[in-house]
Amino acid sequence: MSSPAPEPYFTVLDEGPGPGDGTRTAVEASGSTAGPWFPDAQHMGPPSALLVRALERESGRDDVRLARVTVEVLGKVPVGPLEVTSRTARRGRTIELVTAELASRDPGSGELRAVARATGWFHGVIDTAAVVTVPGAAMPALPGPETGWTRELPDGWLPGYLSSVDWRWIEGGLDDVGPGRAWGRVMTQVVAGEEPSPAQRLAAVADSTNGCAARLDLRRWLFVNTDLTLHLHRAPQGEWTGLDADSVIGPEGTGTAYSVVHDEAGPVGRAAQALTVRPR
Repeated sequence: MSSPAPEPYFTVLDEGPGPGDGTRTAVEASGSTAGPWFPDAQHMGPPSALLVRALERESGRDDVRLARVTVEVLGKVPVGPLEVTSRTARRGRTIELVTAELASRDPGSGELRAVARATGWFHGVIDTAAVVTVPGAAMPALPGPETGWTRELPDGWLPGYLSSVDWRWIEGGLDDVGPGRAWGRVMTQVVAGEEPSPAQRLAAVADSTNGCAARLDLRRWLFVNTDLTLHLHRAPQGEWTGLDADSVIGPEGTGTAYSVVHDEAGPVGRAAQALTVRPR
């Protein structure tokens, strides 16, 4: 008997003009966004996808492509009502910068508090097919998702976001120590009633780079990312996102997780995360 489909990550409650010439969107997060540790706190994959949606909709142009997005994690993102505001910070014919902010209401004061921010650079589309470079050894091909295997959630880990993604492991696992290679396919909608764009799907999976390539034992150490940056040399395609991931832990409580990001046609770009590292 098949499992029921996971709920969409977010439902739009209201959408309209925001501050200045921007856009404001009120959403309700479902349990599918919950992270593996606390049922009331989101994994940053779904909020990252939601912020990419805000950037794409704010730009709204067919003649530019998302080249870089950075998501800054400002605090715990609760499972519940949230507001997203977006605006175009720099308008240009071939280069455009769009920003978005995710906020929740403080349970004590009722005031909105920013929990994540994103900036997205969009570059103009021109034909450079004649000078495309081959990534070569720096971005080797990743075996396709059909070659991977599924794994059960580690003991004590909660469903939610992790159960909303079809994970296919090529090497490693969420509870393994060392580099990892895996494919992920979001099995639900980012926003109810909408087909997620490939960039939204990619952001939802790419935030798992540090979990895919843990260099420390999760039972003894925390290594939480404070950001996610994606550099894309072409527009992603399809539903699957592949991560060829590793991480480095430094001597003073900071680390870096990074991955080459793939779709089924090949490498798409790179992801990087700054990690704050401390014992449990």
